[in-house]
Amino acid sequence: MDELIRINFNSERPTVSGRDLHAALDVRTAYKDWFPRMCDYGFEEGTDFCSFLSESTGGRPAVDHQLSISMAKELCMIQRSEEGRKFRQYFIKVEEAWNSAEAVMARALQFANNQLSLVKKQNLEFLETVAVQNQQIVELKPKATYYDIVLNCRDVVNISVIAKDYGWSARRMNEHLHKKGIQFKQSDIWLLYQKYANCGYTKTNTHVYEDSCGYQHTKVHTKWTQKGRLFIYETLKADGVYPQIEQED
Repeated sequence: MDELIRINFNSERPTVSGRDLHAALDVRTAYKDWFPRMCDYGFEEGTDFCSFLSESTGGRPAVDHQLSISMAKELCMIQRSEEGRKFRQYFIKVEEAWNSAEAVMARALQFANNQLSLVKKQNLEFLETVAVQNQQIVELKPKATYYDIVLNCRDVVNISVIAKDYGWSARRMNEHLHKKGIQFKQSDIWLLYQKYANCGYTKTNTHVYEDSCGYQHTKVHTKWTQKGRLFIYETLKADGVYPQIEQED
């Protein structure tokens, strides 16, 4: 079908410019006077046409209208001219093509594809949002502290266990606590100075064992309570020493 006049297919229904139709019908009356007169036939804005400003060519933009094909057909008939009859027949063919089964199916497929693209885009945005939120949760989640570990443990522990938390040896930890005036060595046993002896920081266990000759002996071990473990933590923290779990990466 040859195009007699430019049809706009960018909206939900095909439309034609009022000014283009006015010129095609060779109407002698100025458009600004002709169009309001045509509206007196009962055409309503928003139903039969919509107004817009045409692109400026240097002067003031002119008011134009996008007309439904139904309105355009009636305007052609009102003109009672050969041009009016020709364009009315053209608009009838445009409507028939628009409403054909093939065209309806094509628009439905296009709509479905557009919806699918929209859903894919929304899903992608959703996944990106979830990823960002998960990252924020990780960033905002408090890092496990030494306190958390200690409070979850109720047993007494050897000094070697505490020393390992700092990446130290038991010997280094014992000597450090000795230099801090917290403990002293009696024979081969580390004991707390009197200032700390009654604070519940340690417990001594007596271990019975047999030597190679079958004689029994006893040996005393000093172990640290969780309260004592936290005391060591606060003591070292005051010196700027932190367990490995709280050290900066």
